[in-house]
Amino acid sequence: MTWQQLKLQINSAHVDFFEQQLLSHGALSVTYLDAKDQPVFQRELGSTPLWDETYLVCLFDATADLQPLLQWIRLNQAVINADSLLIDHIEDQDWERSWMTDFKAMQFGQRLWICPSWQTPPDPHAINIILDPGLAFGSGSHTTTALCLEWLEGAALQGKTVIDYGCGSGVLAIASALLGAARVIAVDNDPQALVATISNCDNNAIAAAVMTICLPDAVPAITADVLLANILAEPLIELAPLFASLLRSAAPVVLSGLLPEQAEAVLAAYSADFIMDAPRIEQQWVRLTGLRK
Repeated sequence: MTWQQLKLQINSAHVDFFEQQLLSHGALSVTYLDAKDQPVFQRELGSTPLWDETYLVCLFDATADLQPLLQWIRLNQAVINADSLLIDHIEDQDWERSWMTDFKAMQFGQRLWICPSWQTPPDPHAINIILDPGLAFGSGSHTTTALCLEWLEGAALQGKTVIDYGCGSGVLAIASALLGAARVIAVDNDPQALVATISNCDNNAIAAAVMTICLPDAVPAITADVLLANILAEPLIELAPLFASLLRSAAPVVLSGLLPEQAEAVLAAYSADFIMDAPRIEQQWVRLTGLRK
């Protein structure tokens, strides 16, 4: 079986209108894709942020007559790629298995790997995190997560207490536990992230005695040895005093999820309580590290 596909490039302000029009003209599915490689993050629970320019990828039955729709689209000035828009014919396939094939095990440093559950770890003697892509952020494929995992892989965590603030999928918390941390506190304000973290901890046989998974209001009164926060620049700035209160003297803080132009403001927010290192930049993303004064 084959499908017909249209790929419209539009400003995100027009997404709802075009999606309804496409569905009313027989589209079987409409998928959103980033048209400009622009990073966006969910700032509020329940929100759905979109890129400034978005592709709408639409699938139609092979027998559908798309010429009237195509003519209407080409006359609509809101469609950025109207002049080059074509109908593509897509062969049917096992989409789930194809997607699984594309997701490969990833190595961080010398001894840390993230492996999907359907693949055999490339190095059975390494520290292998079993993690499948899911709804919560953090599969290791994003640069911000990779920067934190690389830092963790080189850190001495044996017997230490680690806080993963904004845990998402729990990948940094799980890596900390597998790398020897005695206690890990995984924190997120999204209940879905906590559910994902609990599931991923179970899949990696992380003992309940090692892992505390909670909302921000339930963080235990402790003094941690390491704190990681892979979130956004704005909350990182707001949380600086809290992070200082959660860390012992000379304990490291690891911050990620920010762009180079945001680094100066974040460094300024942490300078009162931390001795901060120079930014580490990778693929236009920044990791900041420092020690509690």
